[in-house]
Amino acid sequence: MPQSTDAIAYAARHRARFLQELQEFVAIPSVSTLSEHQADMRRAAEWVAAQMRSIGLENVAILPTGGHPVVYSEWLHAPSKPTVLVYGHYDVQPVDPLNEWNTPPFTPTIQGDNLYGRGASDMKGNVHETLKALEALRHTGGIPLNVKVLIEGEEEIGSQHLEAFIASHTAMLKCDLCLNADSGILGPDAPSLVAGLRGLAYFELWVYGPAQDLHSGLFGGSIHNPAQVLCELIAGMHDENGRVTLPGFYDKVRELSPQDHADYARFPIGDEQWKAMTGAPELWGEHGFSTKERTGARPTLEINGLLAGFTGEGSKTVLPAKAMAKISMRLVPYQDDKLVEKQLKAYIAAHAPPTVRWELKSTTLSAPGVLLDRESKGARAASAALRDTFGEEPLFAAEGGSVPVVTQLKQKLGVDSVLLGFGLPDDRIHGPNEKLYLPNYYRGIETFIRFFENIAG
Repeated sequence: MPQSTDAIAYAARHRARFLQELQEFVAIPSVSTLSEHQADMRRAAEWVAAQMRSIGLENVAILPTGGHPVVYSEWLHAPSKPTVLVYGHYDVQPVDPLNEWNTPPFTPTIQGDNLYGRGASDMKGNVHETLKALEALRHTGGIPLNVKVLIEGEEEIGSQHLEAFIASHTAMLKCDLCLNADSGILGPDAPSLVAGLRGLAYFELWVYGPAQDLHSGLFGGSIHNPAQVLCELIAGMHDENGRVTLPGFYDKVRELSPQDHADYARFPIGDEQWKAMTGAPELWGEHGFSTKERTGARPTLEINGLLAGFTGEGSKTVLPAKAMAKISMRLVPYQDDKLVEKQLKAYIAAHAPPTVRWELKSTTLSAPGVLLDRESKGARAASAALRDTFGEEPLFAAEGGSVPVVTQLKQKLGVDSVLLGFGLPDDRIHGPNEKLYLPNYYRGIETFIRFFENIAG
């Protein structure tokens, strides 16, 4: 009888405890971007380390970085077997706007088949699934391969210090394959694997006018309003067909093949479901592409935030001295974040009037797009594990999100990654009322058990 059968039975017997542990994890407000949660970040790291010790993993350590710490452990008792590096993160996004949550974001609440709470889906649920899979194997014959586990605390702020950490710990992290659990599937009963990831470039565009805020009655009409200029600039960054207008923006974008279009046509969520998930009155995007193609295989330019003048309650007749827009671009493979920065600057230089001055600030949030090998050993092992758990062949699909560690591990360790996780498109990650679909939390543990055994075999 395969060991996975015993391990899956073990996981089924301990579901109640597993769920209680997950709720403890989600209850820790490990918001990496806010300094007031510094102690909570340390508490989350210690919670993960305690879980690793309880499983029996060895050399458990909370290791410093230039920011929030990394939690590391290993199990290296299979000398003839491959070594898999398991990657995840324990940090979460801020909860704003708090008033739109139906339940307190750090009071994990079960409603029906869902667990609601910040980080439940992104990605504490997936982290816990991998650990529980290792626990189940450990208690039913032993972990059948070599495992190293790396759980970081800065993914939600761009993994700012992870690249340097990897570079200074290459011997410790040496492996044959990375299992990256920061991922999801296409639907509750639609298993899938990530075939590619979009990259990311993030900027702040500042437009400056007068030396200070001015009275709009005295000076309005004589001074070009920086907020107006900024709005006109960003409005011109798309044309009437939803295409980005930066010069050369699409030069390196690969055209989709007929097979690509056919693969995306199998996406199980239609436009009406997509609209219902978002709450938008209608969908929008680049003409000539389906919704899934727009979100997985085409580049985008989005305005993530705007700031200008008086934004408090009530009125203040002010002509602002400056205005700012936060701009992100999701880049497909072969696009380059440094090149699109030059393209953005060229667009602004060509369209900004002489009545203002402007400044474009780049940020540390950047990563190239990635294509993953569908025929790699890791992809085949994950595909078989999904098939055996869900009872059907998984789809391969490019995803819209960006995971910088995939590129960092390839560059520093020379290893490929397989992205295997169980978040759903309607889990509302990064927004109010984030949730985790519990039936797939349990199926995720089963899948990871099978994945580890497949790699070992």
